[in-house]
Amino acid sequence: MAEQRLGVIMNGVTGRMGTNQHLARSVMAIRREGGVLLADGTRVIPDPILVGRSAGKLRKLAAEHGVERWTTDLDEALRNPDDAVFFDAASTRFRPAVLKRAIAAKKHIYCEKPVATSLGQALGLCRAAKHAGVRHGVVQDKLWLPGLLKIKALRDAGFFGRILSVRGEFGYWVFEGDEQPAQRPSWNYRRKDGGGIILDMLCHWRYVLDNLFGEVKSVCCLGATHIPARWDETGRKYKATADDAAYASFRLAGGVIAHFNSSWCVRVRRDDLVTFQVDGTKGSAVAGLTRCFAQSLADTPRPVWNPDVIQTHDFGADWKEIPDDQPYDNAFKAEWELFIRHVCEGAPFRWNLLEGAKGLQLVDCALKSWRSRRWIDVPRLKA
Repeated sequence: MAEQRLGVIMNGVTGRMGTNQHLARSVMAIRREGGVLLADGTRVIPDPILVGRSAGKLRKLAAEHGVERWTTDLDEALRNPDDAVFFDAASTRFRPAVLKRAIAAKKHIYCEKPVATSLGQALGLCRAAKHAGVRHGVVQDKLWLPGLLKIKALRDAGFFGRILSVRGEFGYWVFEGDEQPAQRPSWNYRRKDGGGIILDMLCHWRYVLDNLFGEVKSVCCLGATHIPARWDETGRKYKATADDAAYASFRLAGGVIAHFNSSWCVRVRRDDLVTFQVDGTKGSAVAGLTRCFAQSLADTPRPVWNPDVIQTHDFGADWKEIPDDQPYDNAFKAEWELFIRHVCEGAPFRWNLLEGAKGLQLVDCALKSWRSRRWIDVPRLKA
């Protein structure tokens, strides 16, 4: 069987997400499995080079994962014609600049989201990639989560009937950093450094809603900075200037109403760190990252409101779990494989920089809604 090497420049993968999801569970997992199979029978083997600012971190990471190549010189990596793909998972505020450099070097682009900190930057990247003739993609991992794949299967089977509403609950308590170490980097809570949960999470909700339930037509959003002060990695107190919670409602094509609560200041009492509930005329379903429970119209209970007695009915027992009817791969790895096929054989791949820009468009509209305290329409976006 023929093999084809694909050089991949991986920038900013010393962070938790880059290391765990993109390097270990995607690129290195693909290598262990013998590469990505193309239509002609060729297997594409990704060959990563790790790029970052800390030689010590890169050397350690490369050794831990058996990666032979690493460098602190991004320009040197971009000059290598044998590496065709540039991937970025570094800090959001630096992403537009490094992507522009990679595009100028004629590298195919794959990156984390948000792709930028503003819609103007994101559209500029779309135009630059189109002008350079390079292929491009944006990580939209939640579309390949087992829980949402089960929701999609129920939707495609007509289980919901007419979908009425979608409700998302996301988040957990992020410690302030004084009594217990914070689980997220301090820059996430400083606006000037690209922090903010609206910027971080509404990019996700845009592609989830657009792909599964209907194109977002308008948004009404309220943000908040509930925790005014936090402590950074050195133990120094700082002012939190970015929003740490967002409460957003959306009108979707077809009349569907969606509402998502996103918060780093909430304690979890649900099945998962994120849950999606879909209600329709014929049935409902609730999914987390992996599991999904459904309730048909025939199985819907007939509760009676009585505040004077203790509720004894087990409403959870009225829901049936949707079984795993297929093996589910890591969501990040699944999209990596699709992007590699796109680069190497031109296979369709619609999750591109324009789709990433749509996330920034929704962020801009949500921030405008928060400032003006009103609904904001989300127009059709073109590059």
